[in-house]
Amino acid sequence: MLKTLMLILLIALIASLFGGLNFLVKDLGGDNKKRLLYALGLRVTLAVMLVCTIIYGAYTGQIKSQAPWDKQLHPENVAPSVPTAPVAPKP
Repeated sequence: MLKTLMLILLIALIASLFGGLNFLVKDLGGDNKKRLLYALGLRVTLAVMLVCTIIYGAYTGQIKSQAPWDKQLHPENVAPSVPTAPVAPKP
């Protein structure tokens, strides 16, 4: 559920970015910059909501890191390795 919310916020953020680009191009010669400022405000709001959602997910443990360098910090996430028998040197 949380990952779906984050994906929706990211898509809305990208849509707002392209909407602002559209307003910037269409309102080149005029004084009417309200639409562009509104798109900027919406984009900032969506970005803050996305960051807060990521922080909440990390804090509650619903989002976990899959990075290889984090396996040293969290050894319980690493599968146990099977020890191999030592190989005798050939004469």
